[in-house]
Amino acid sequence: MPVTYTDAELVQQALAGSQPAYRDLVSRYATPAVNLATRMVRDRALAEDLAQEAFARAFERLATYDQQRRFVSWFFQILHNVTIDYLRRKHIPTVSLDDLQKAGALPPAAVSTADSPEAQAEKAALARALDLALARIRPEYREAVVLCYREELSVEEVAEIMSLPSGTVKTYLFRARKELAKILSAQGWSKISARSP
Repeated sequence: MPVTYTDAELVQQALAGSQPAYRDLVSRYATPAVNLATRMVRDRALAEDLAQEAFARAFERLATYDQQRRFVSWFFQILHNVTIDYLRRKHIPTVSLDDLQKAGALPPAAVSTADSPEAQAEKAALARALDLALARIRPEYREAVVLCYREELSVEEVAEIMSLPSGTVKTYLFRARKELAKILSAQGWSKISARSP
C-alpha cells in the first residue's frame, strides 16, 4: 500500500534533496493552480506558464515555508503574486456589467429532477454562465471567489494569500456575489441568489 505523505513531510523531503517529493507537491496543486490562474488571466496556456513560474519560485523559497501554515495557502500566495505582477505589467482589461448586458443573455434550461438529463444540462449551463460571469468581475473579486468557493479556503487563508485584511476579503466576496447575481439575473437565471456564487 503506497504511503501518503502530508504536504509538510513532502516539503521536508524536498528540502533534503528529494525531487520526487517536490514533484508530488506539484502534482497535488498543479490543477488548482492552473484553474485559479486561468480564471485570473482568462488564457489557459498563459495560466500554465504562470503556474509553472509560481512552482519554480516556490521551489527556490521552499526553505522559507512555515510548517505552521497550510502549504496550499503559502503556495497560492506565491501564485497570487506572480499572477498579479503579470496583470499589472499587461493591464488586462475587465468587461463592465453594461457591456455584458449588451452582449445578450443565455437562456436557462428547464427545471427538472436532480438526476434527469434536463437537470444535468441546466447545471452545466449554469456552470458555463457562472464561469463567463466570473470573467466579467474585477480580478480581485474573482480571485477571492475562486479561492474561497472553488478551493474551499477560509476567509483568513484567502486574506493571507491576497495580503489583505479579512474584512476586505469579506467585502470582496459580498460585492462579487452581488455582481455575479446581477450578471446571472440579466442572463435569465432568475433563481440565482446573491449568496450562492
